[in-house]
Amino acid sequence: MPPVPADFEPDSWHRHFAIECNNRAWDLAVALRTDAEDQAMLNAAHASAWHWSFVGTELNQMRAKMLLAEVHALLGLGSSALSYATEMRGYFLANEAPDWEISFTHTIYAHACLVAGDKDRFREAYRSAEQAISLIADEEDREVVLKTFNQIPDP
Repeated sequence: MPPVPADFEPDSWHRHFAIECNNRAWDLAVALRTDAEDQAMLNAAHASAWHWSFVGTELNQMRAKMLLAEVHALLGLGSSALSYATEMRGYFLANEAPDWEISFTHTIYAHACLVAGDKDRFREAYRSAEQAISLIADEEDREVVLKTFNQIPDP
């Protein structure tokens, strides 16, 4: 947990809650969840994105959209998942990003395509995710991405 801000500046608190909500939503995204935890995951993802909209860089905001895409995909919300995934994919593939982030991009885009019913784009994105994951240099980073990737069925 990030330290609680010592000041009363709204930006400090927005950053604090953006990080807290982000971490909570990702923890739930890779866990077995109850219906109540599904709702908590959705709320936390949207709260994180909202707080980042005040204090985040473009990178923070795109990472928030990545989380929204995954959460919406996990909950079967295909149209919104694909909308978020398409936007964040455009950003991450057009900008320099670490290997783990490119892997997440392909993984979450694949998941969103699957849930949205676009089987052709799903198969292509799934293969891109497999390839990107194989190129992750750090084993711990690969394991983190695989927690998300392994939730998606093979094409």
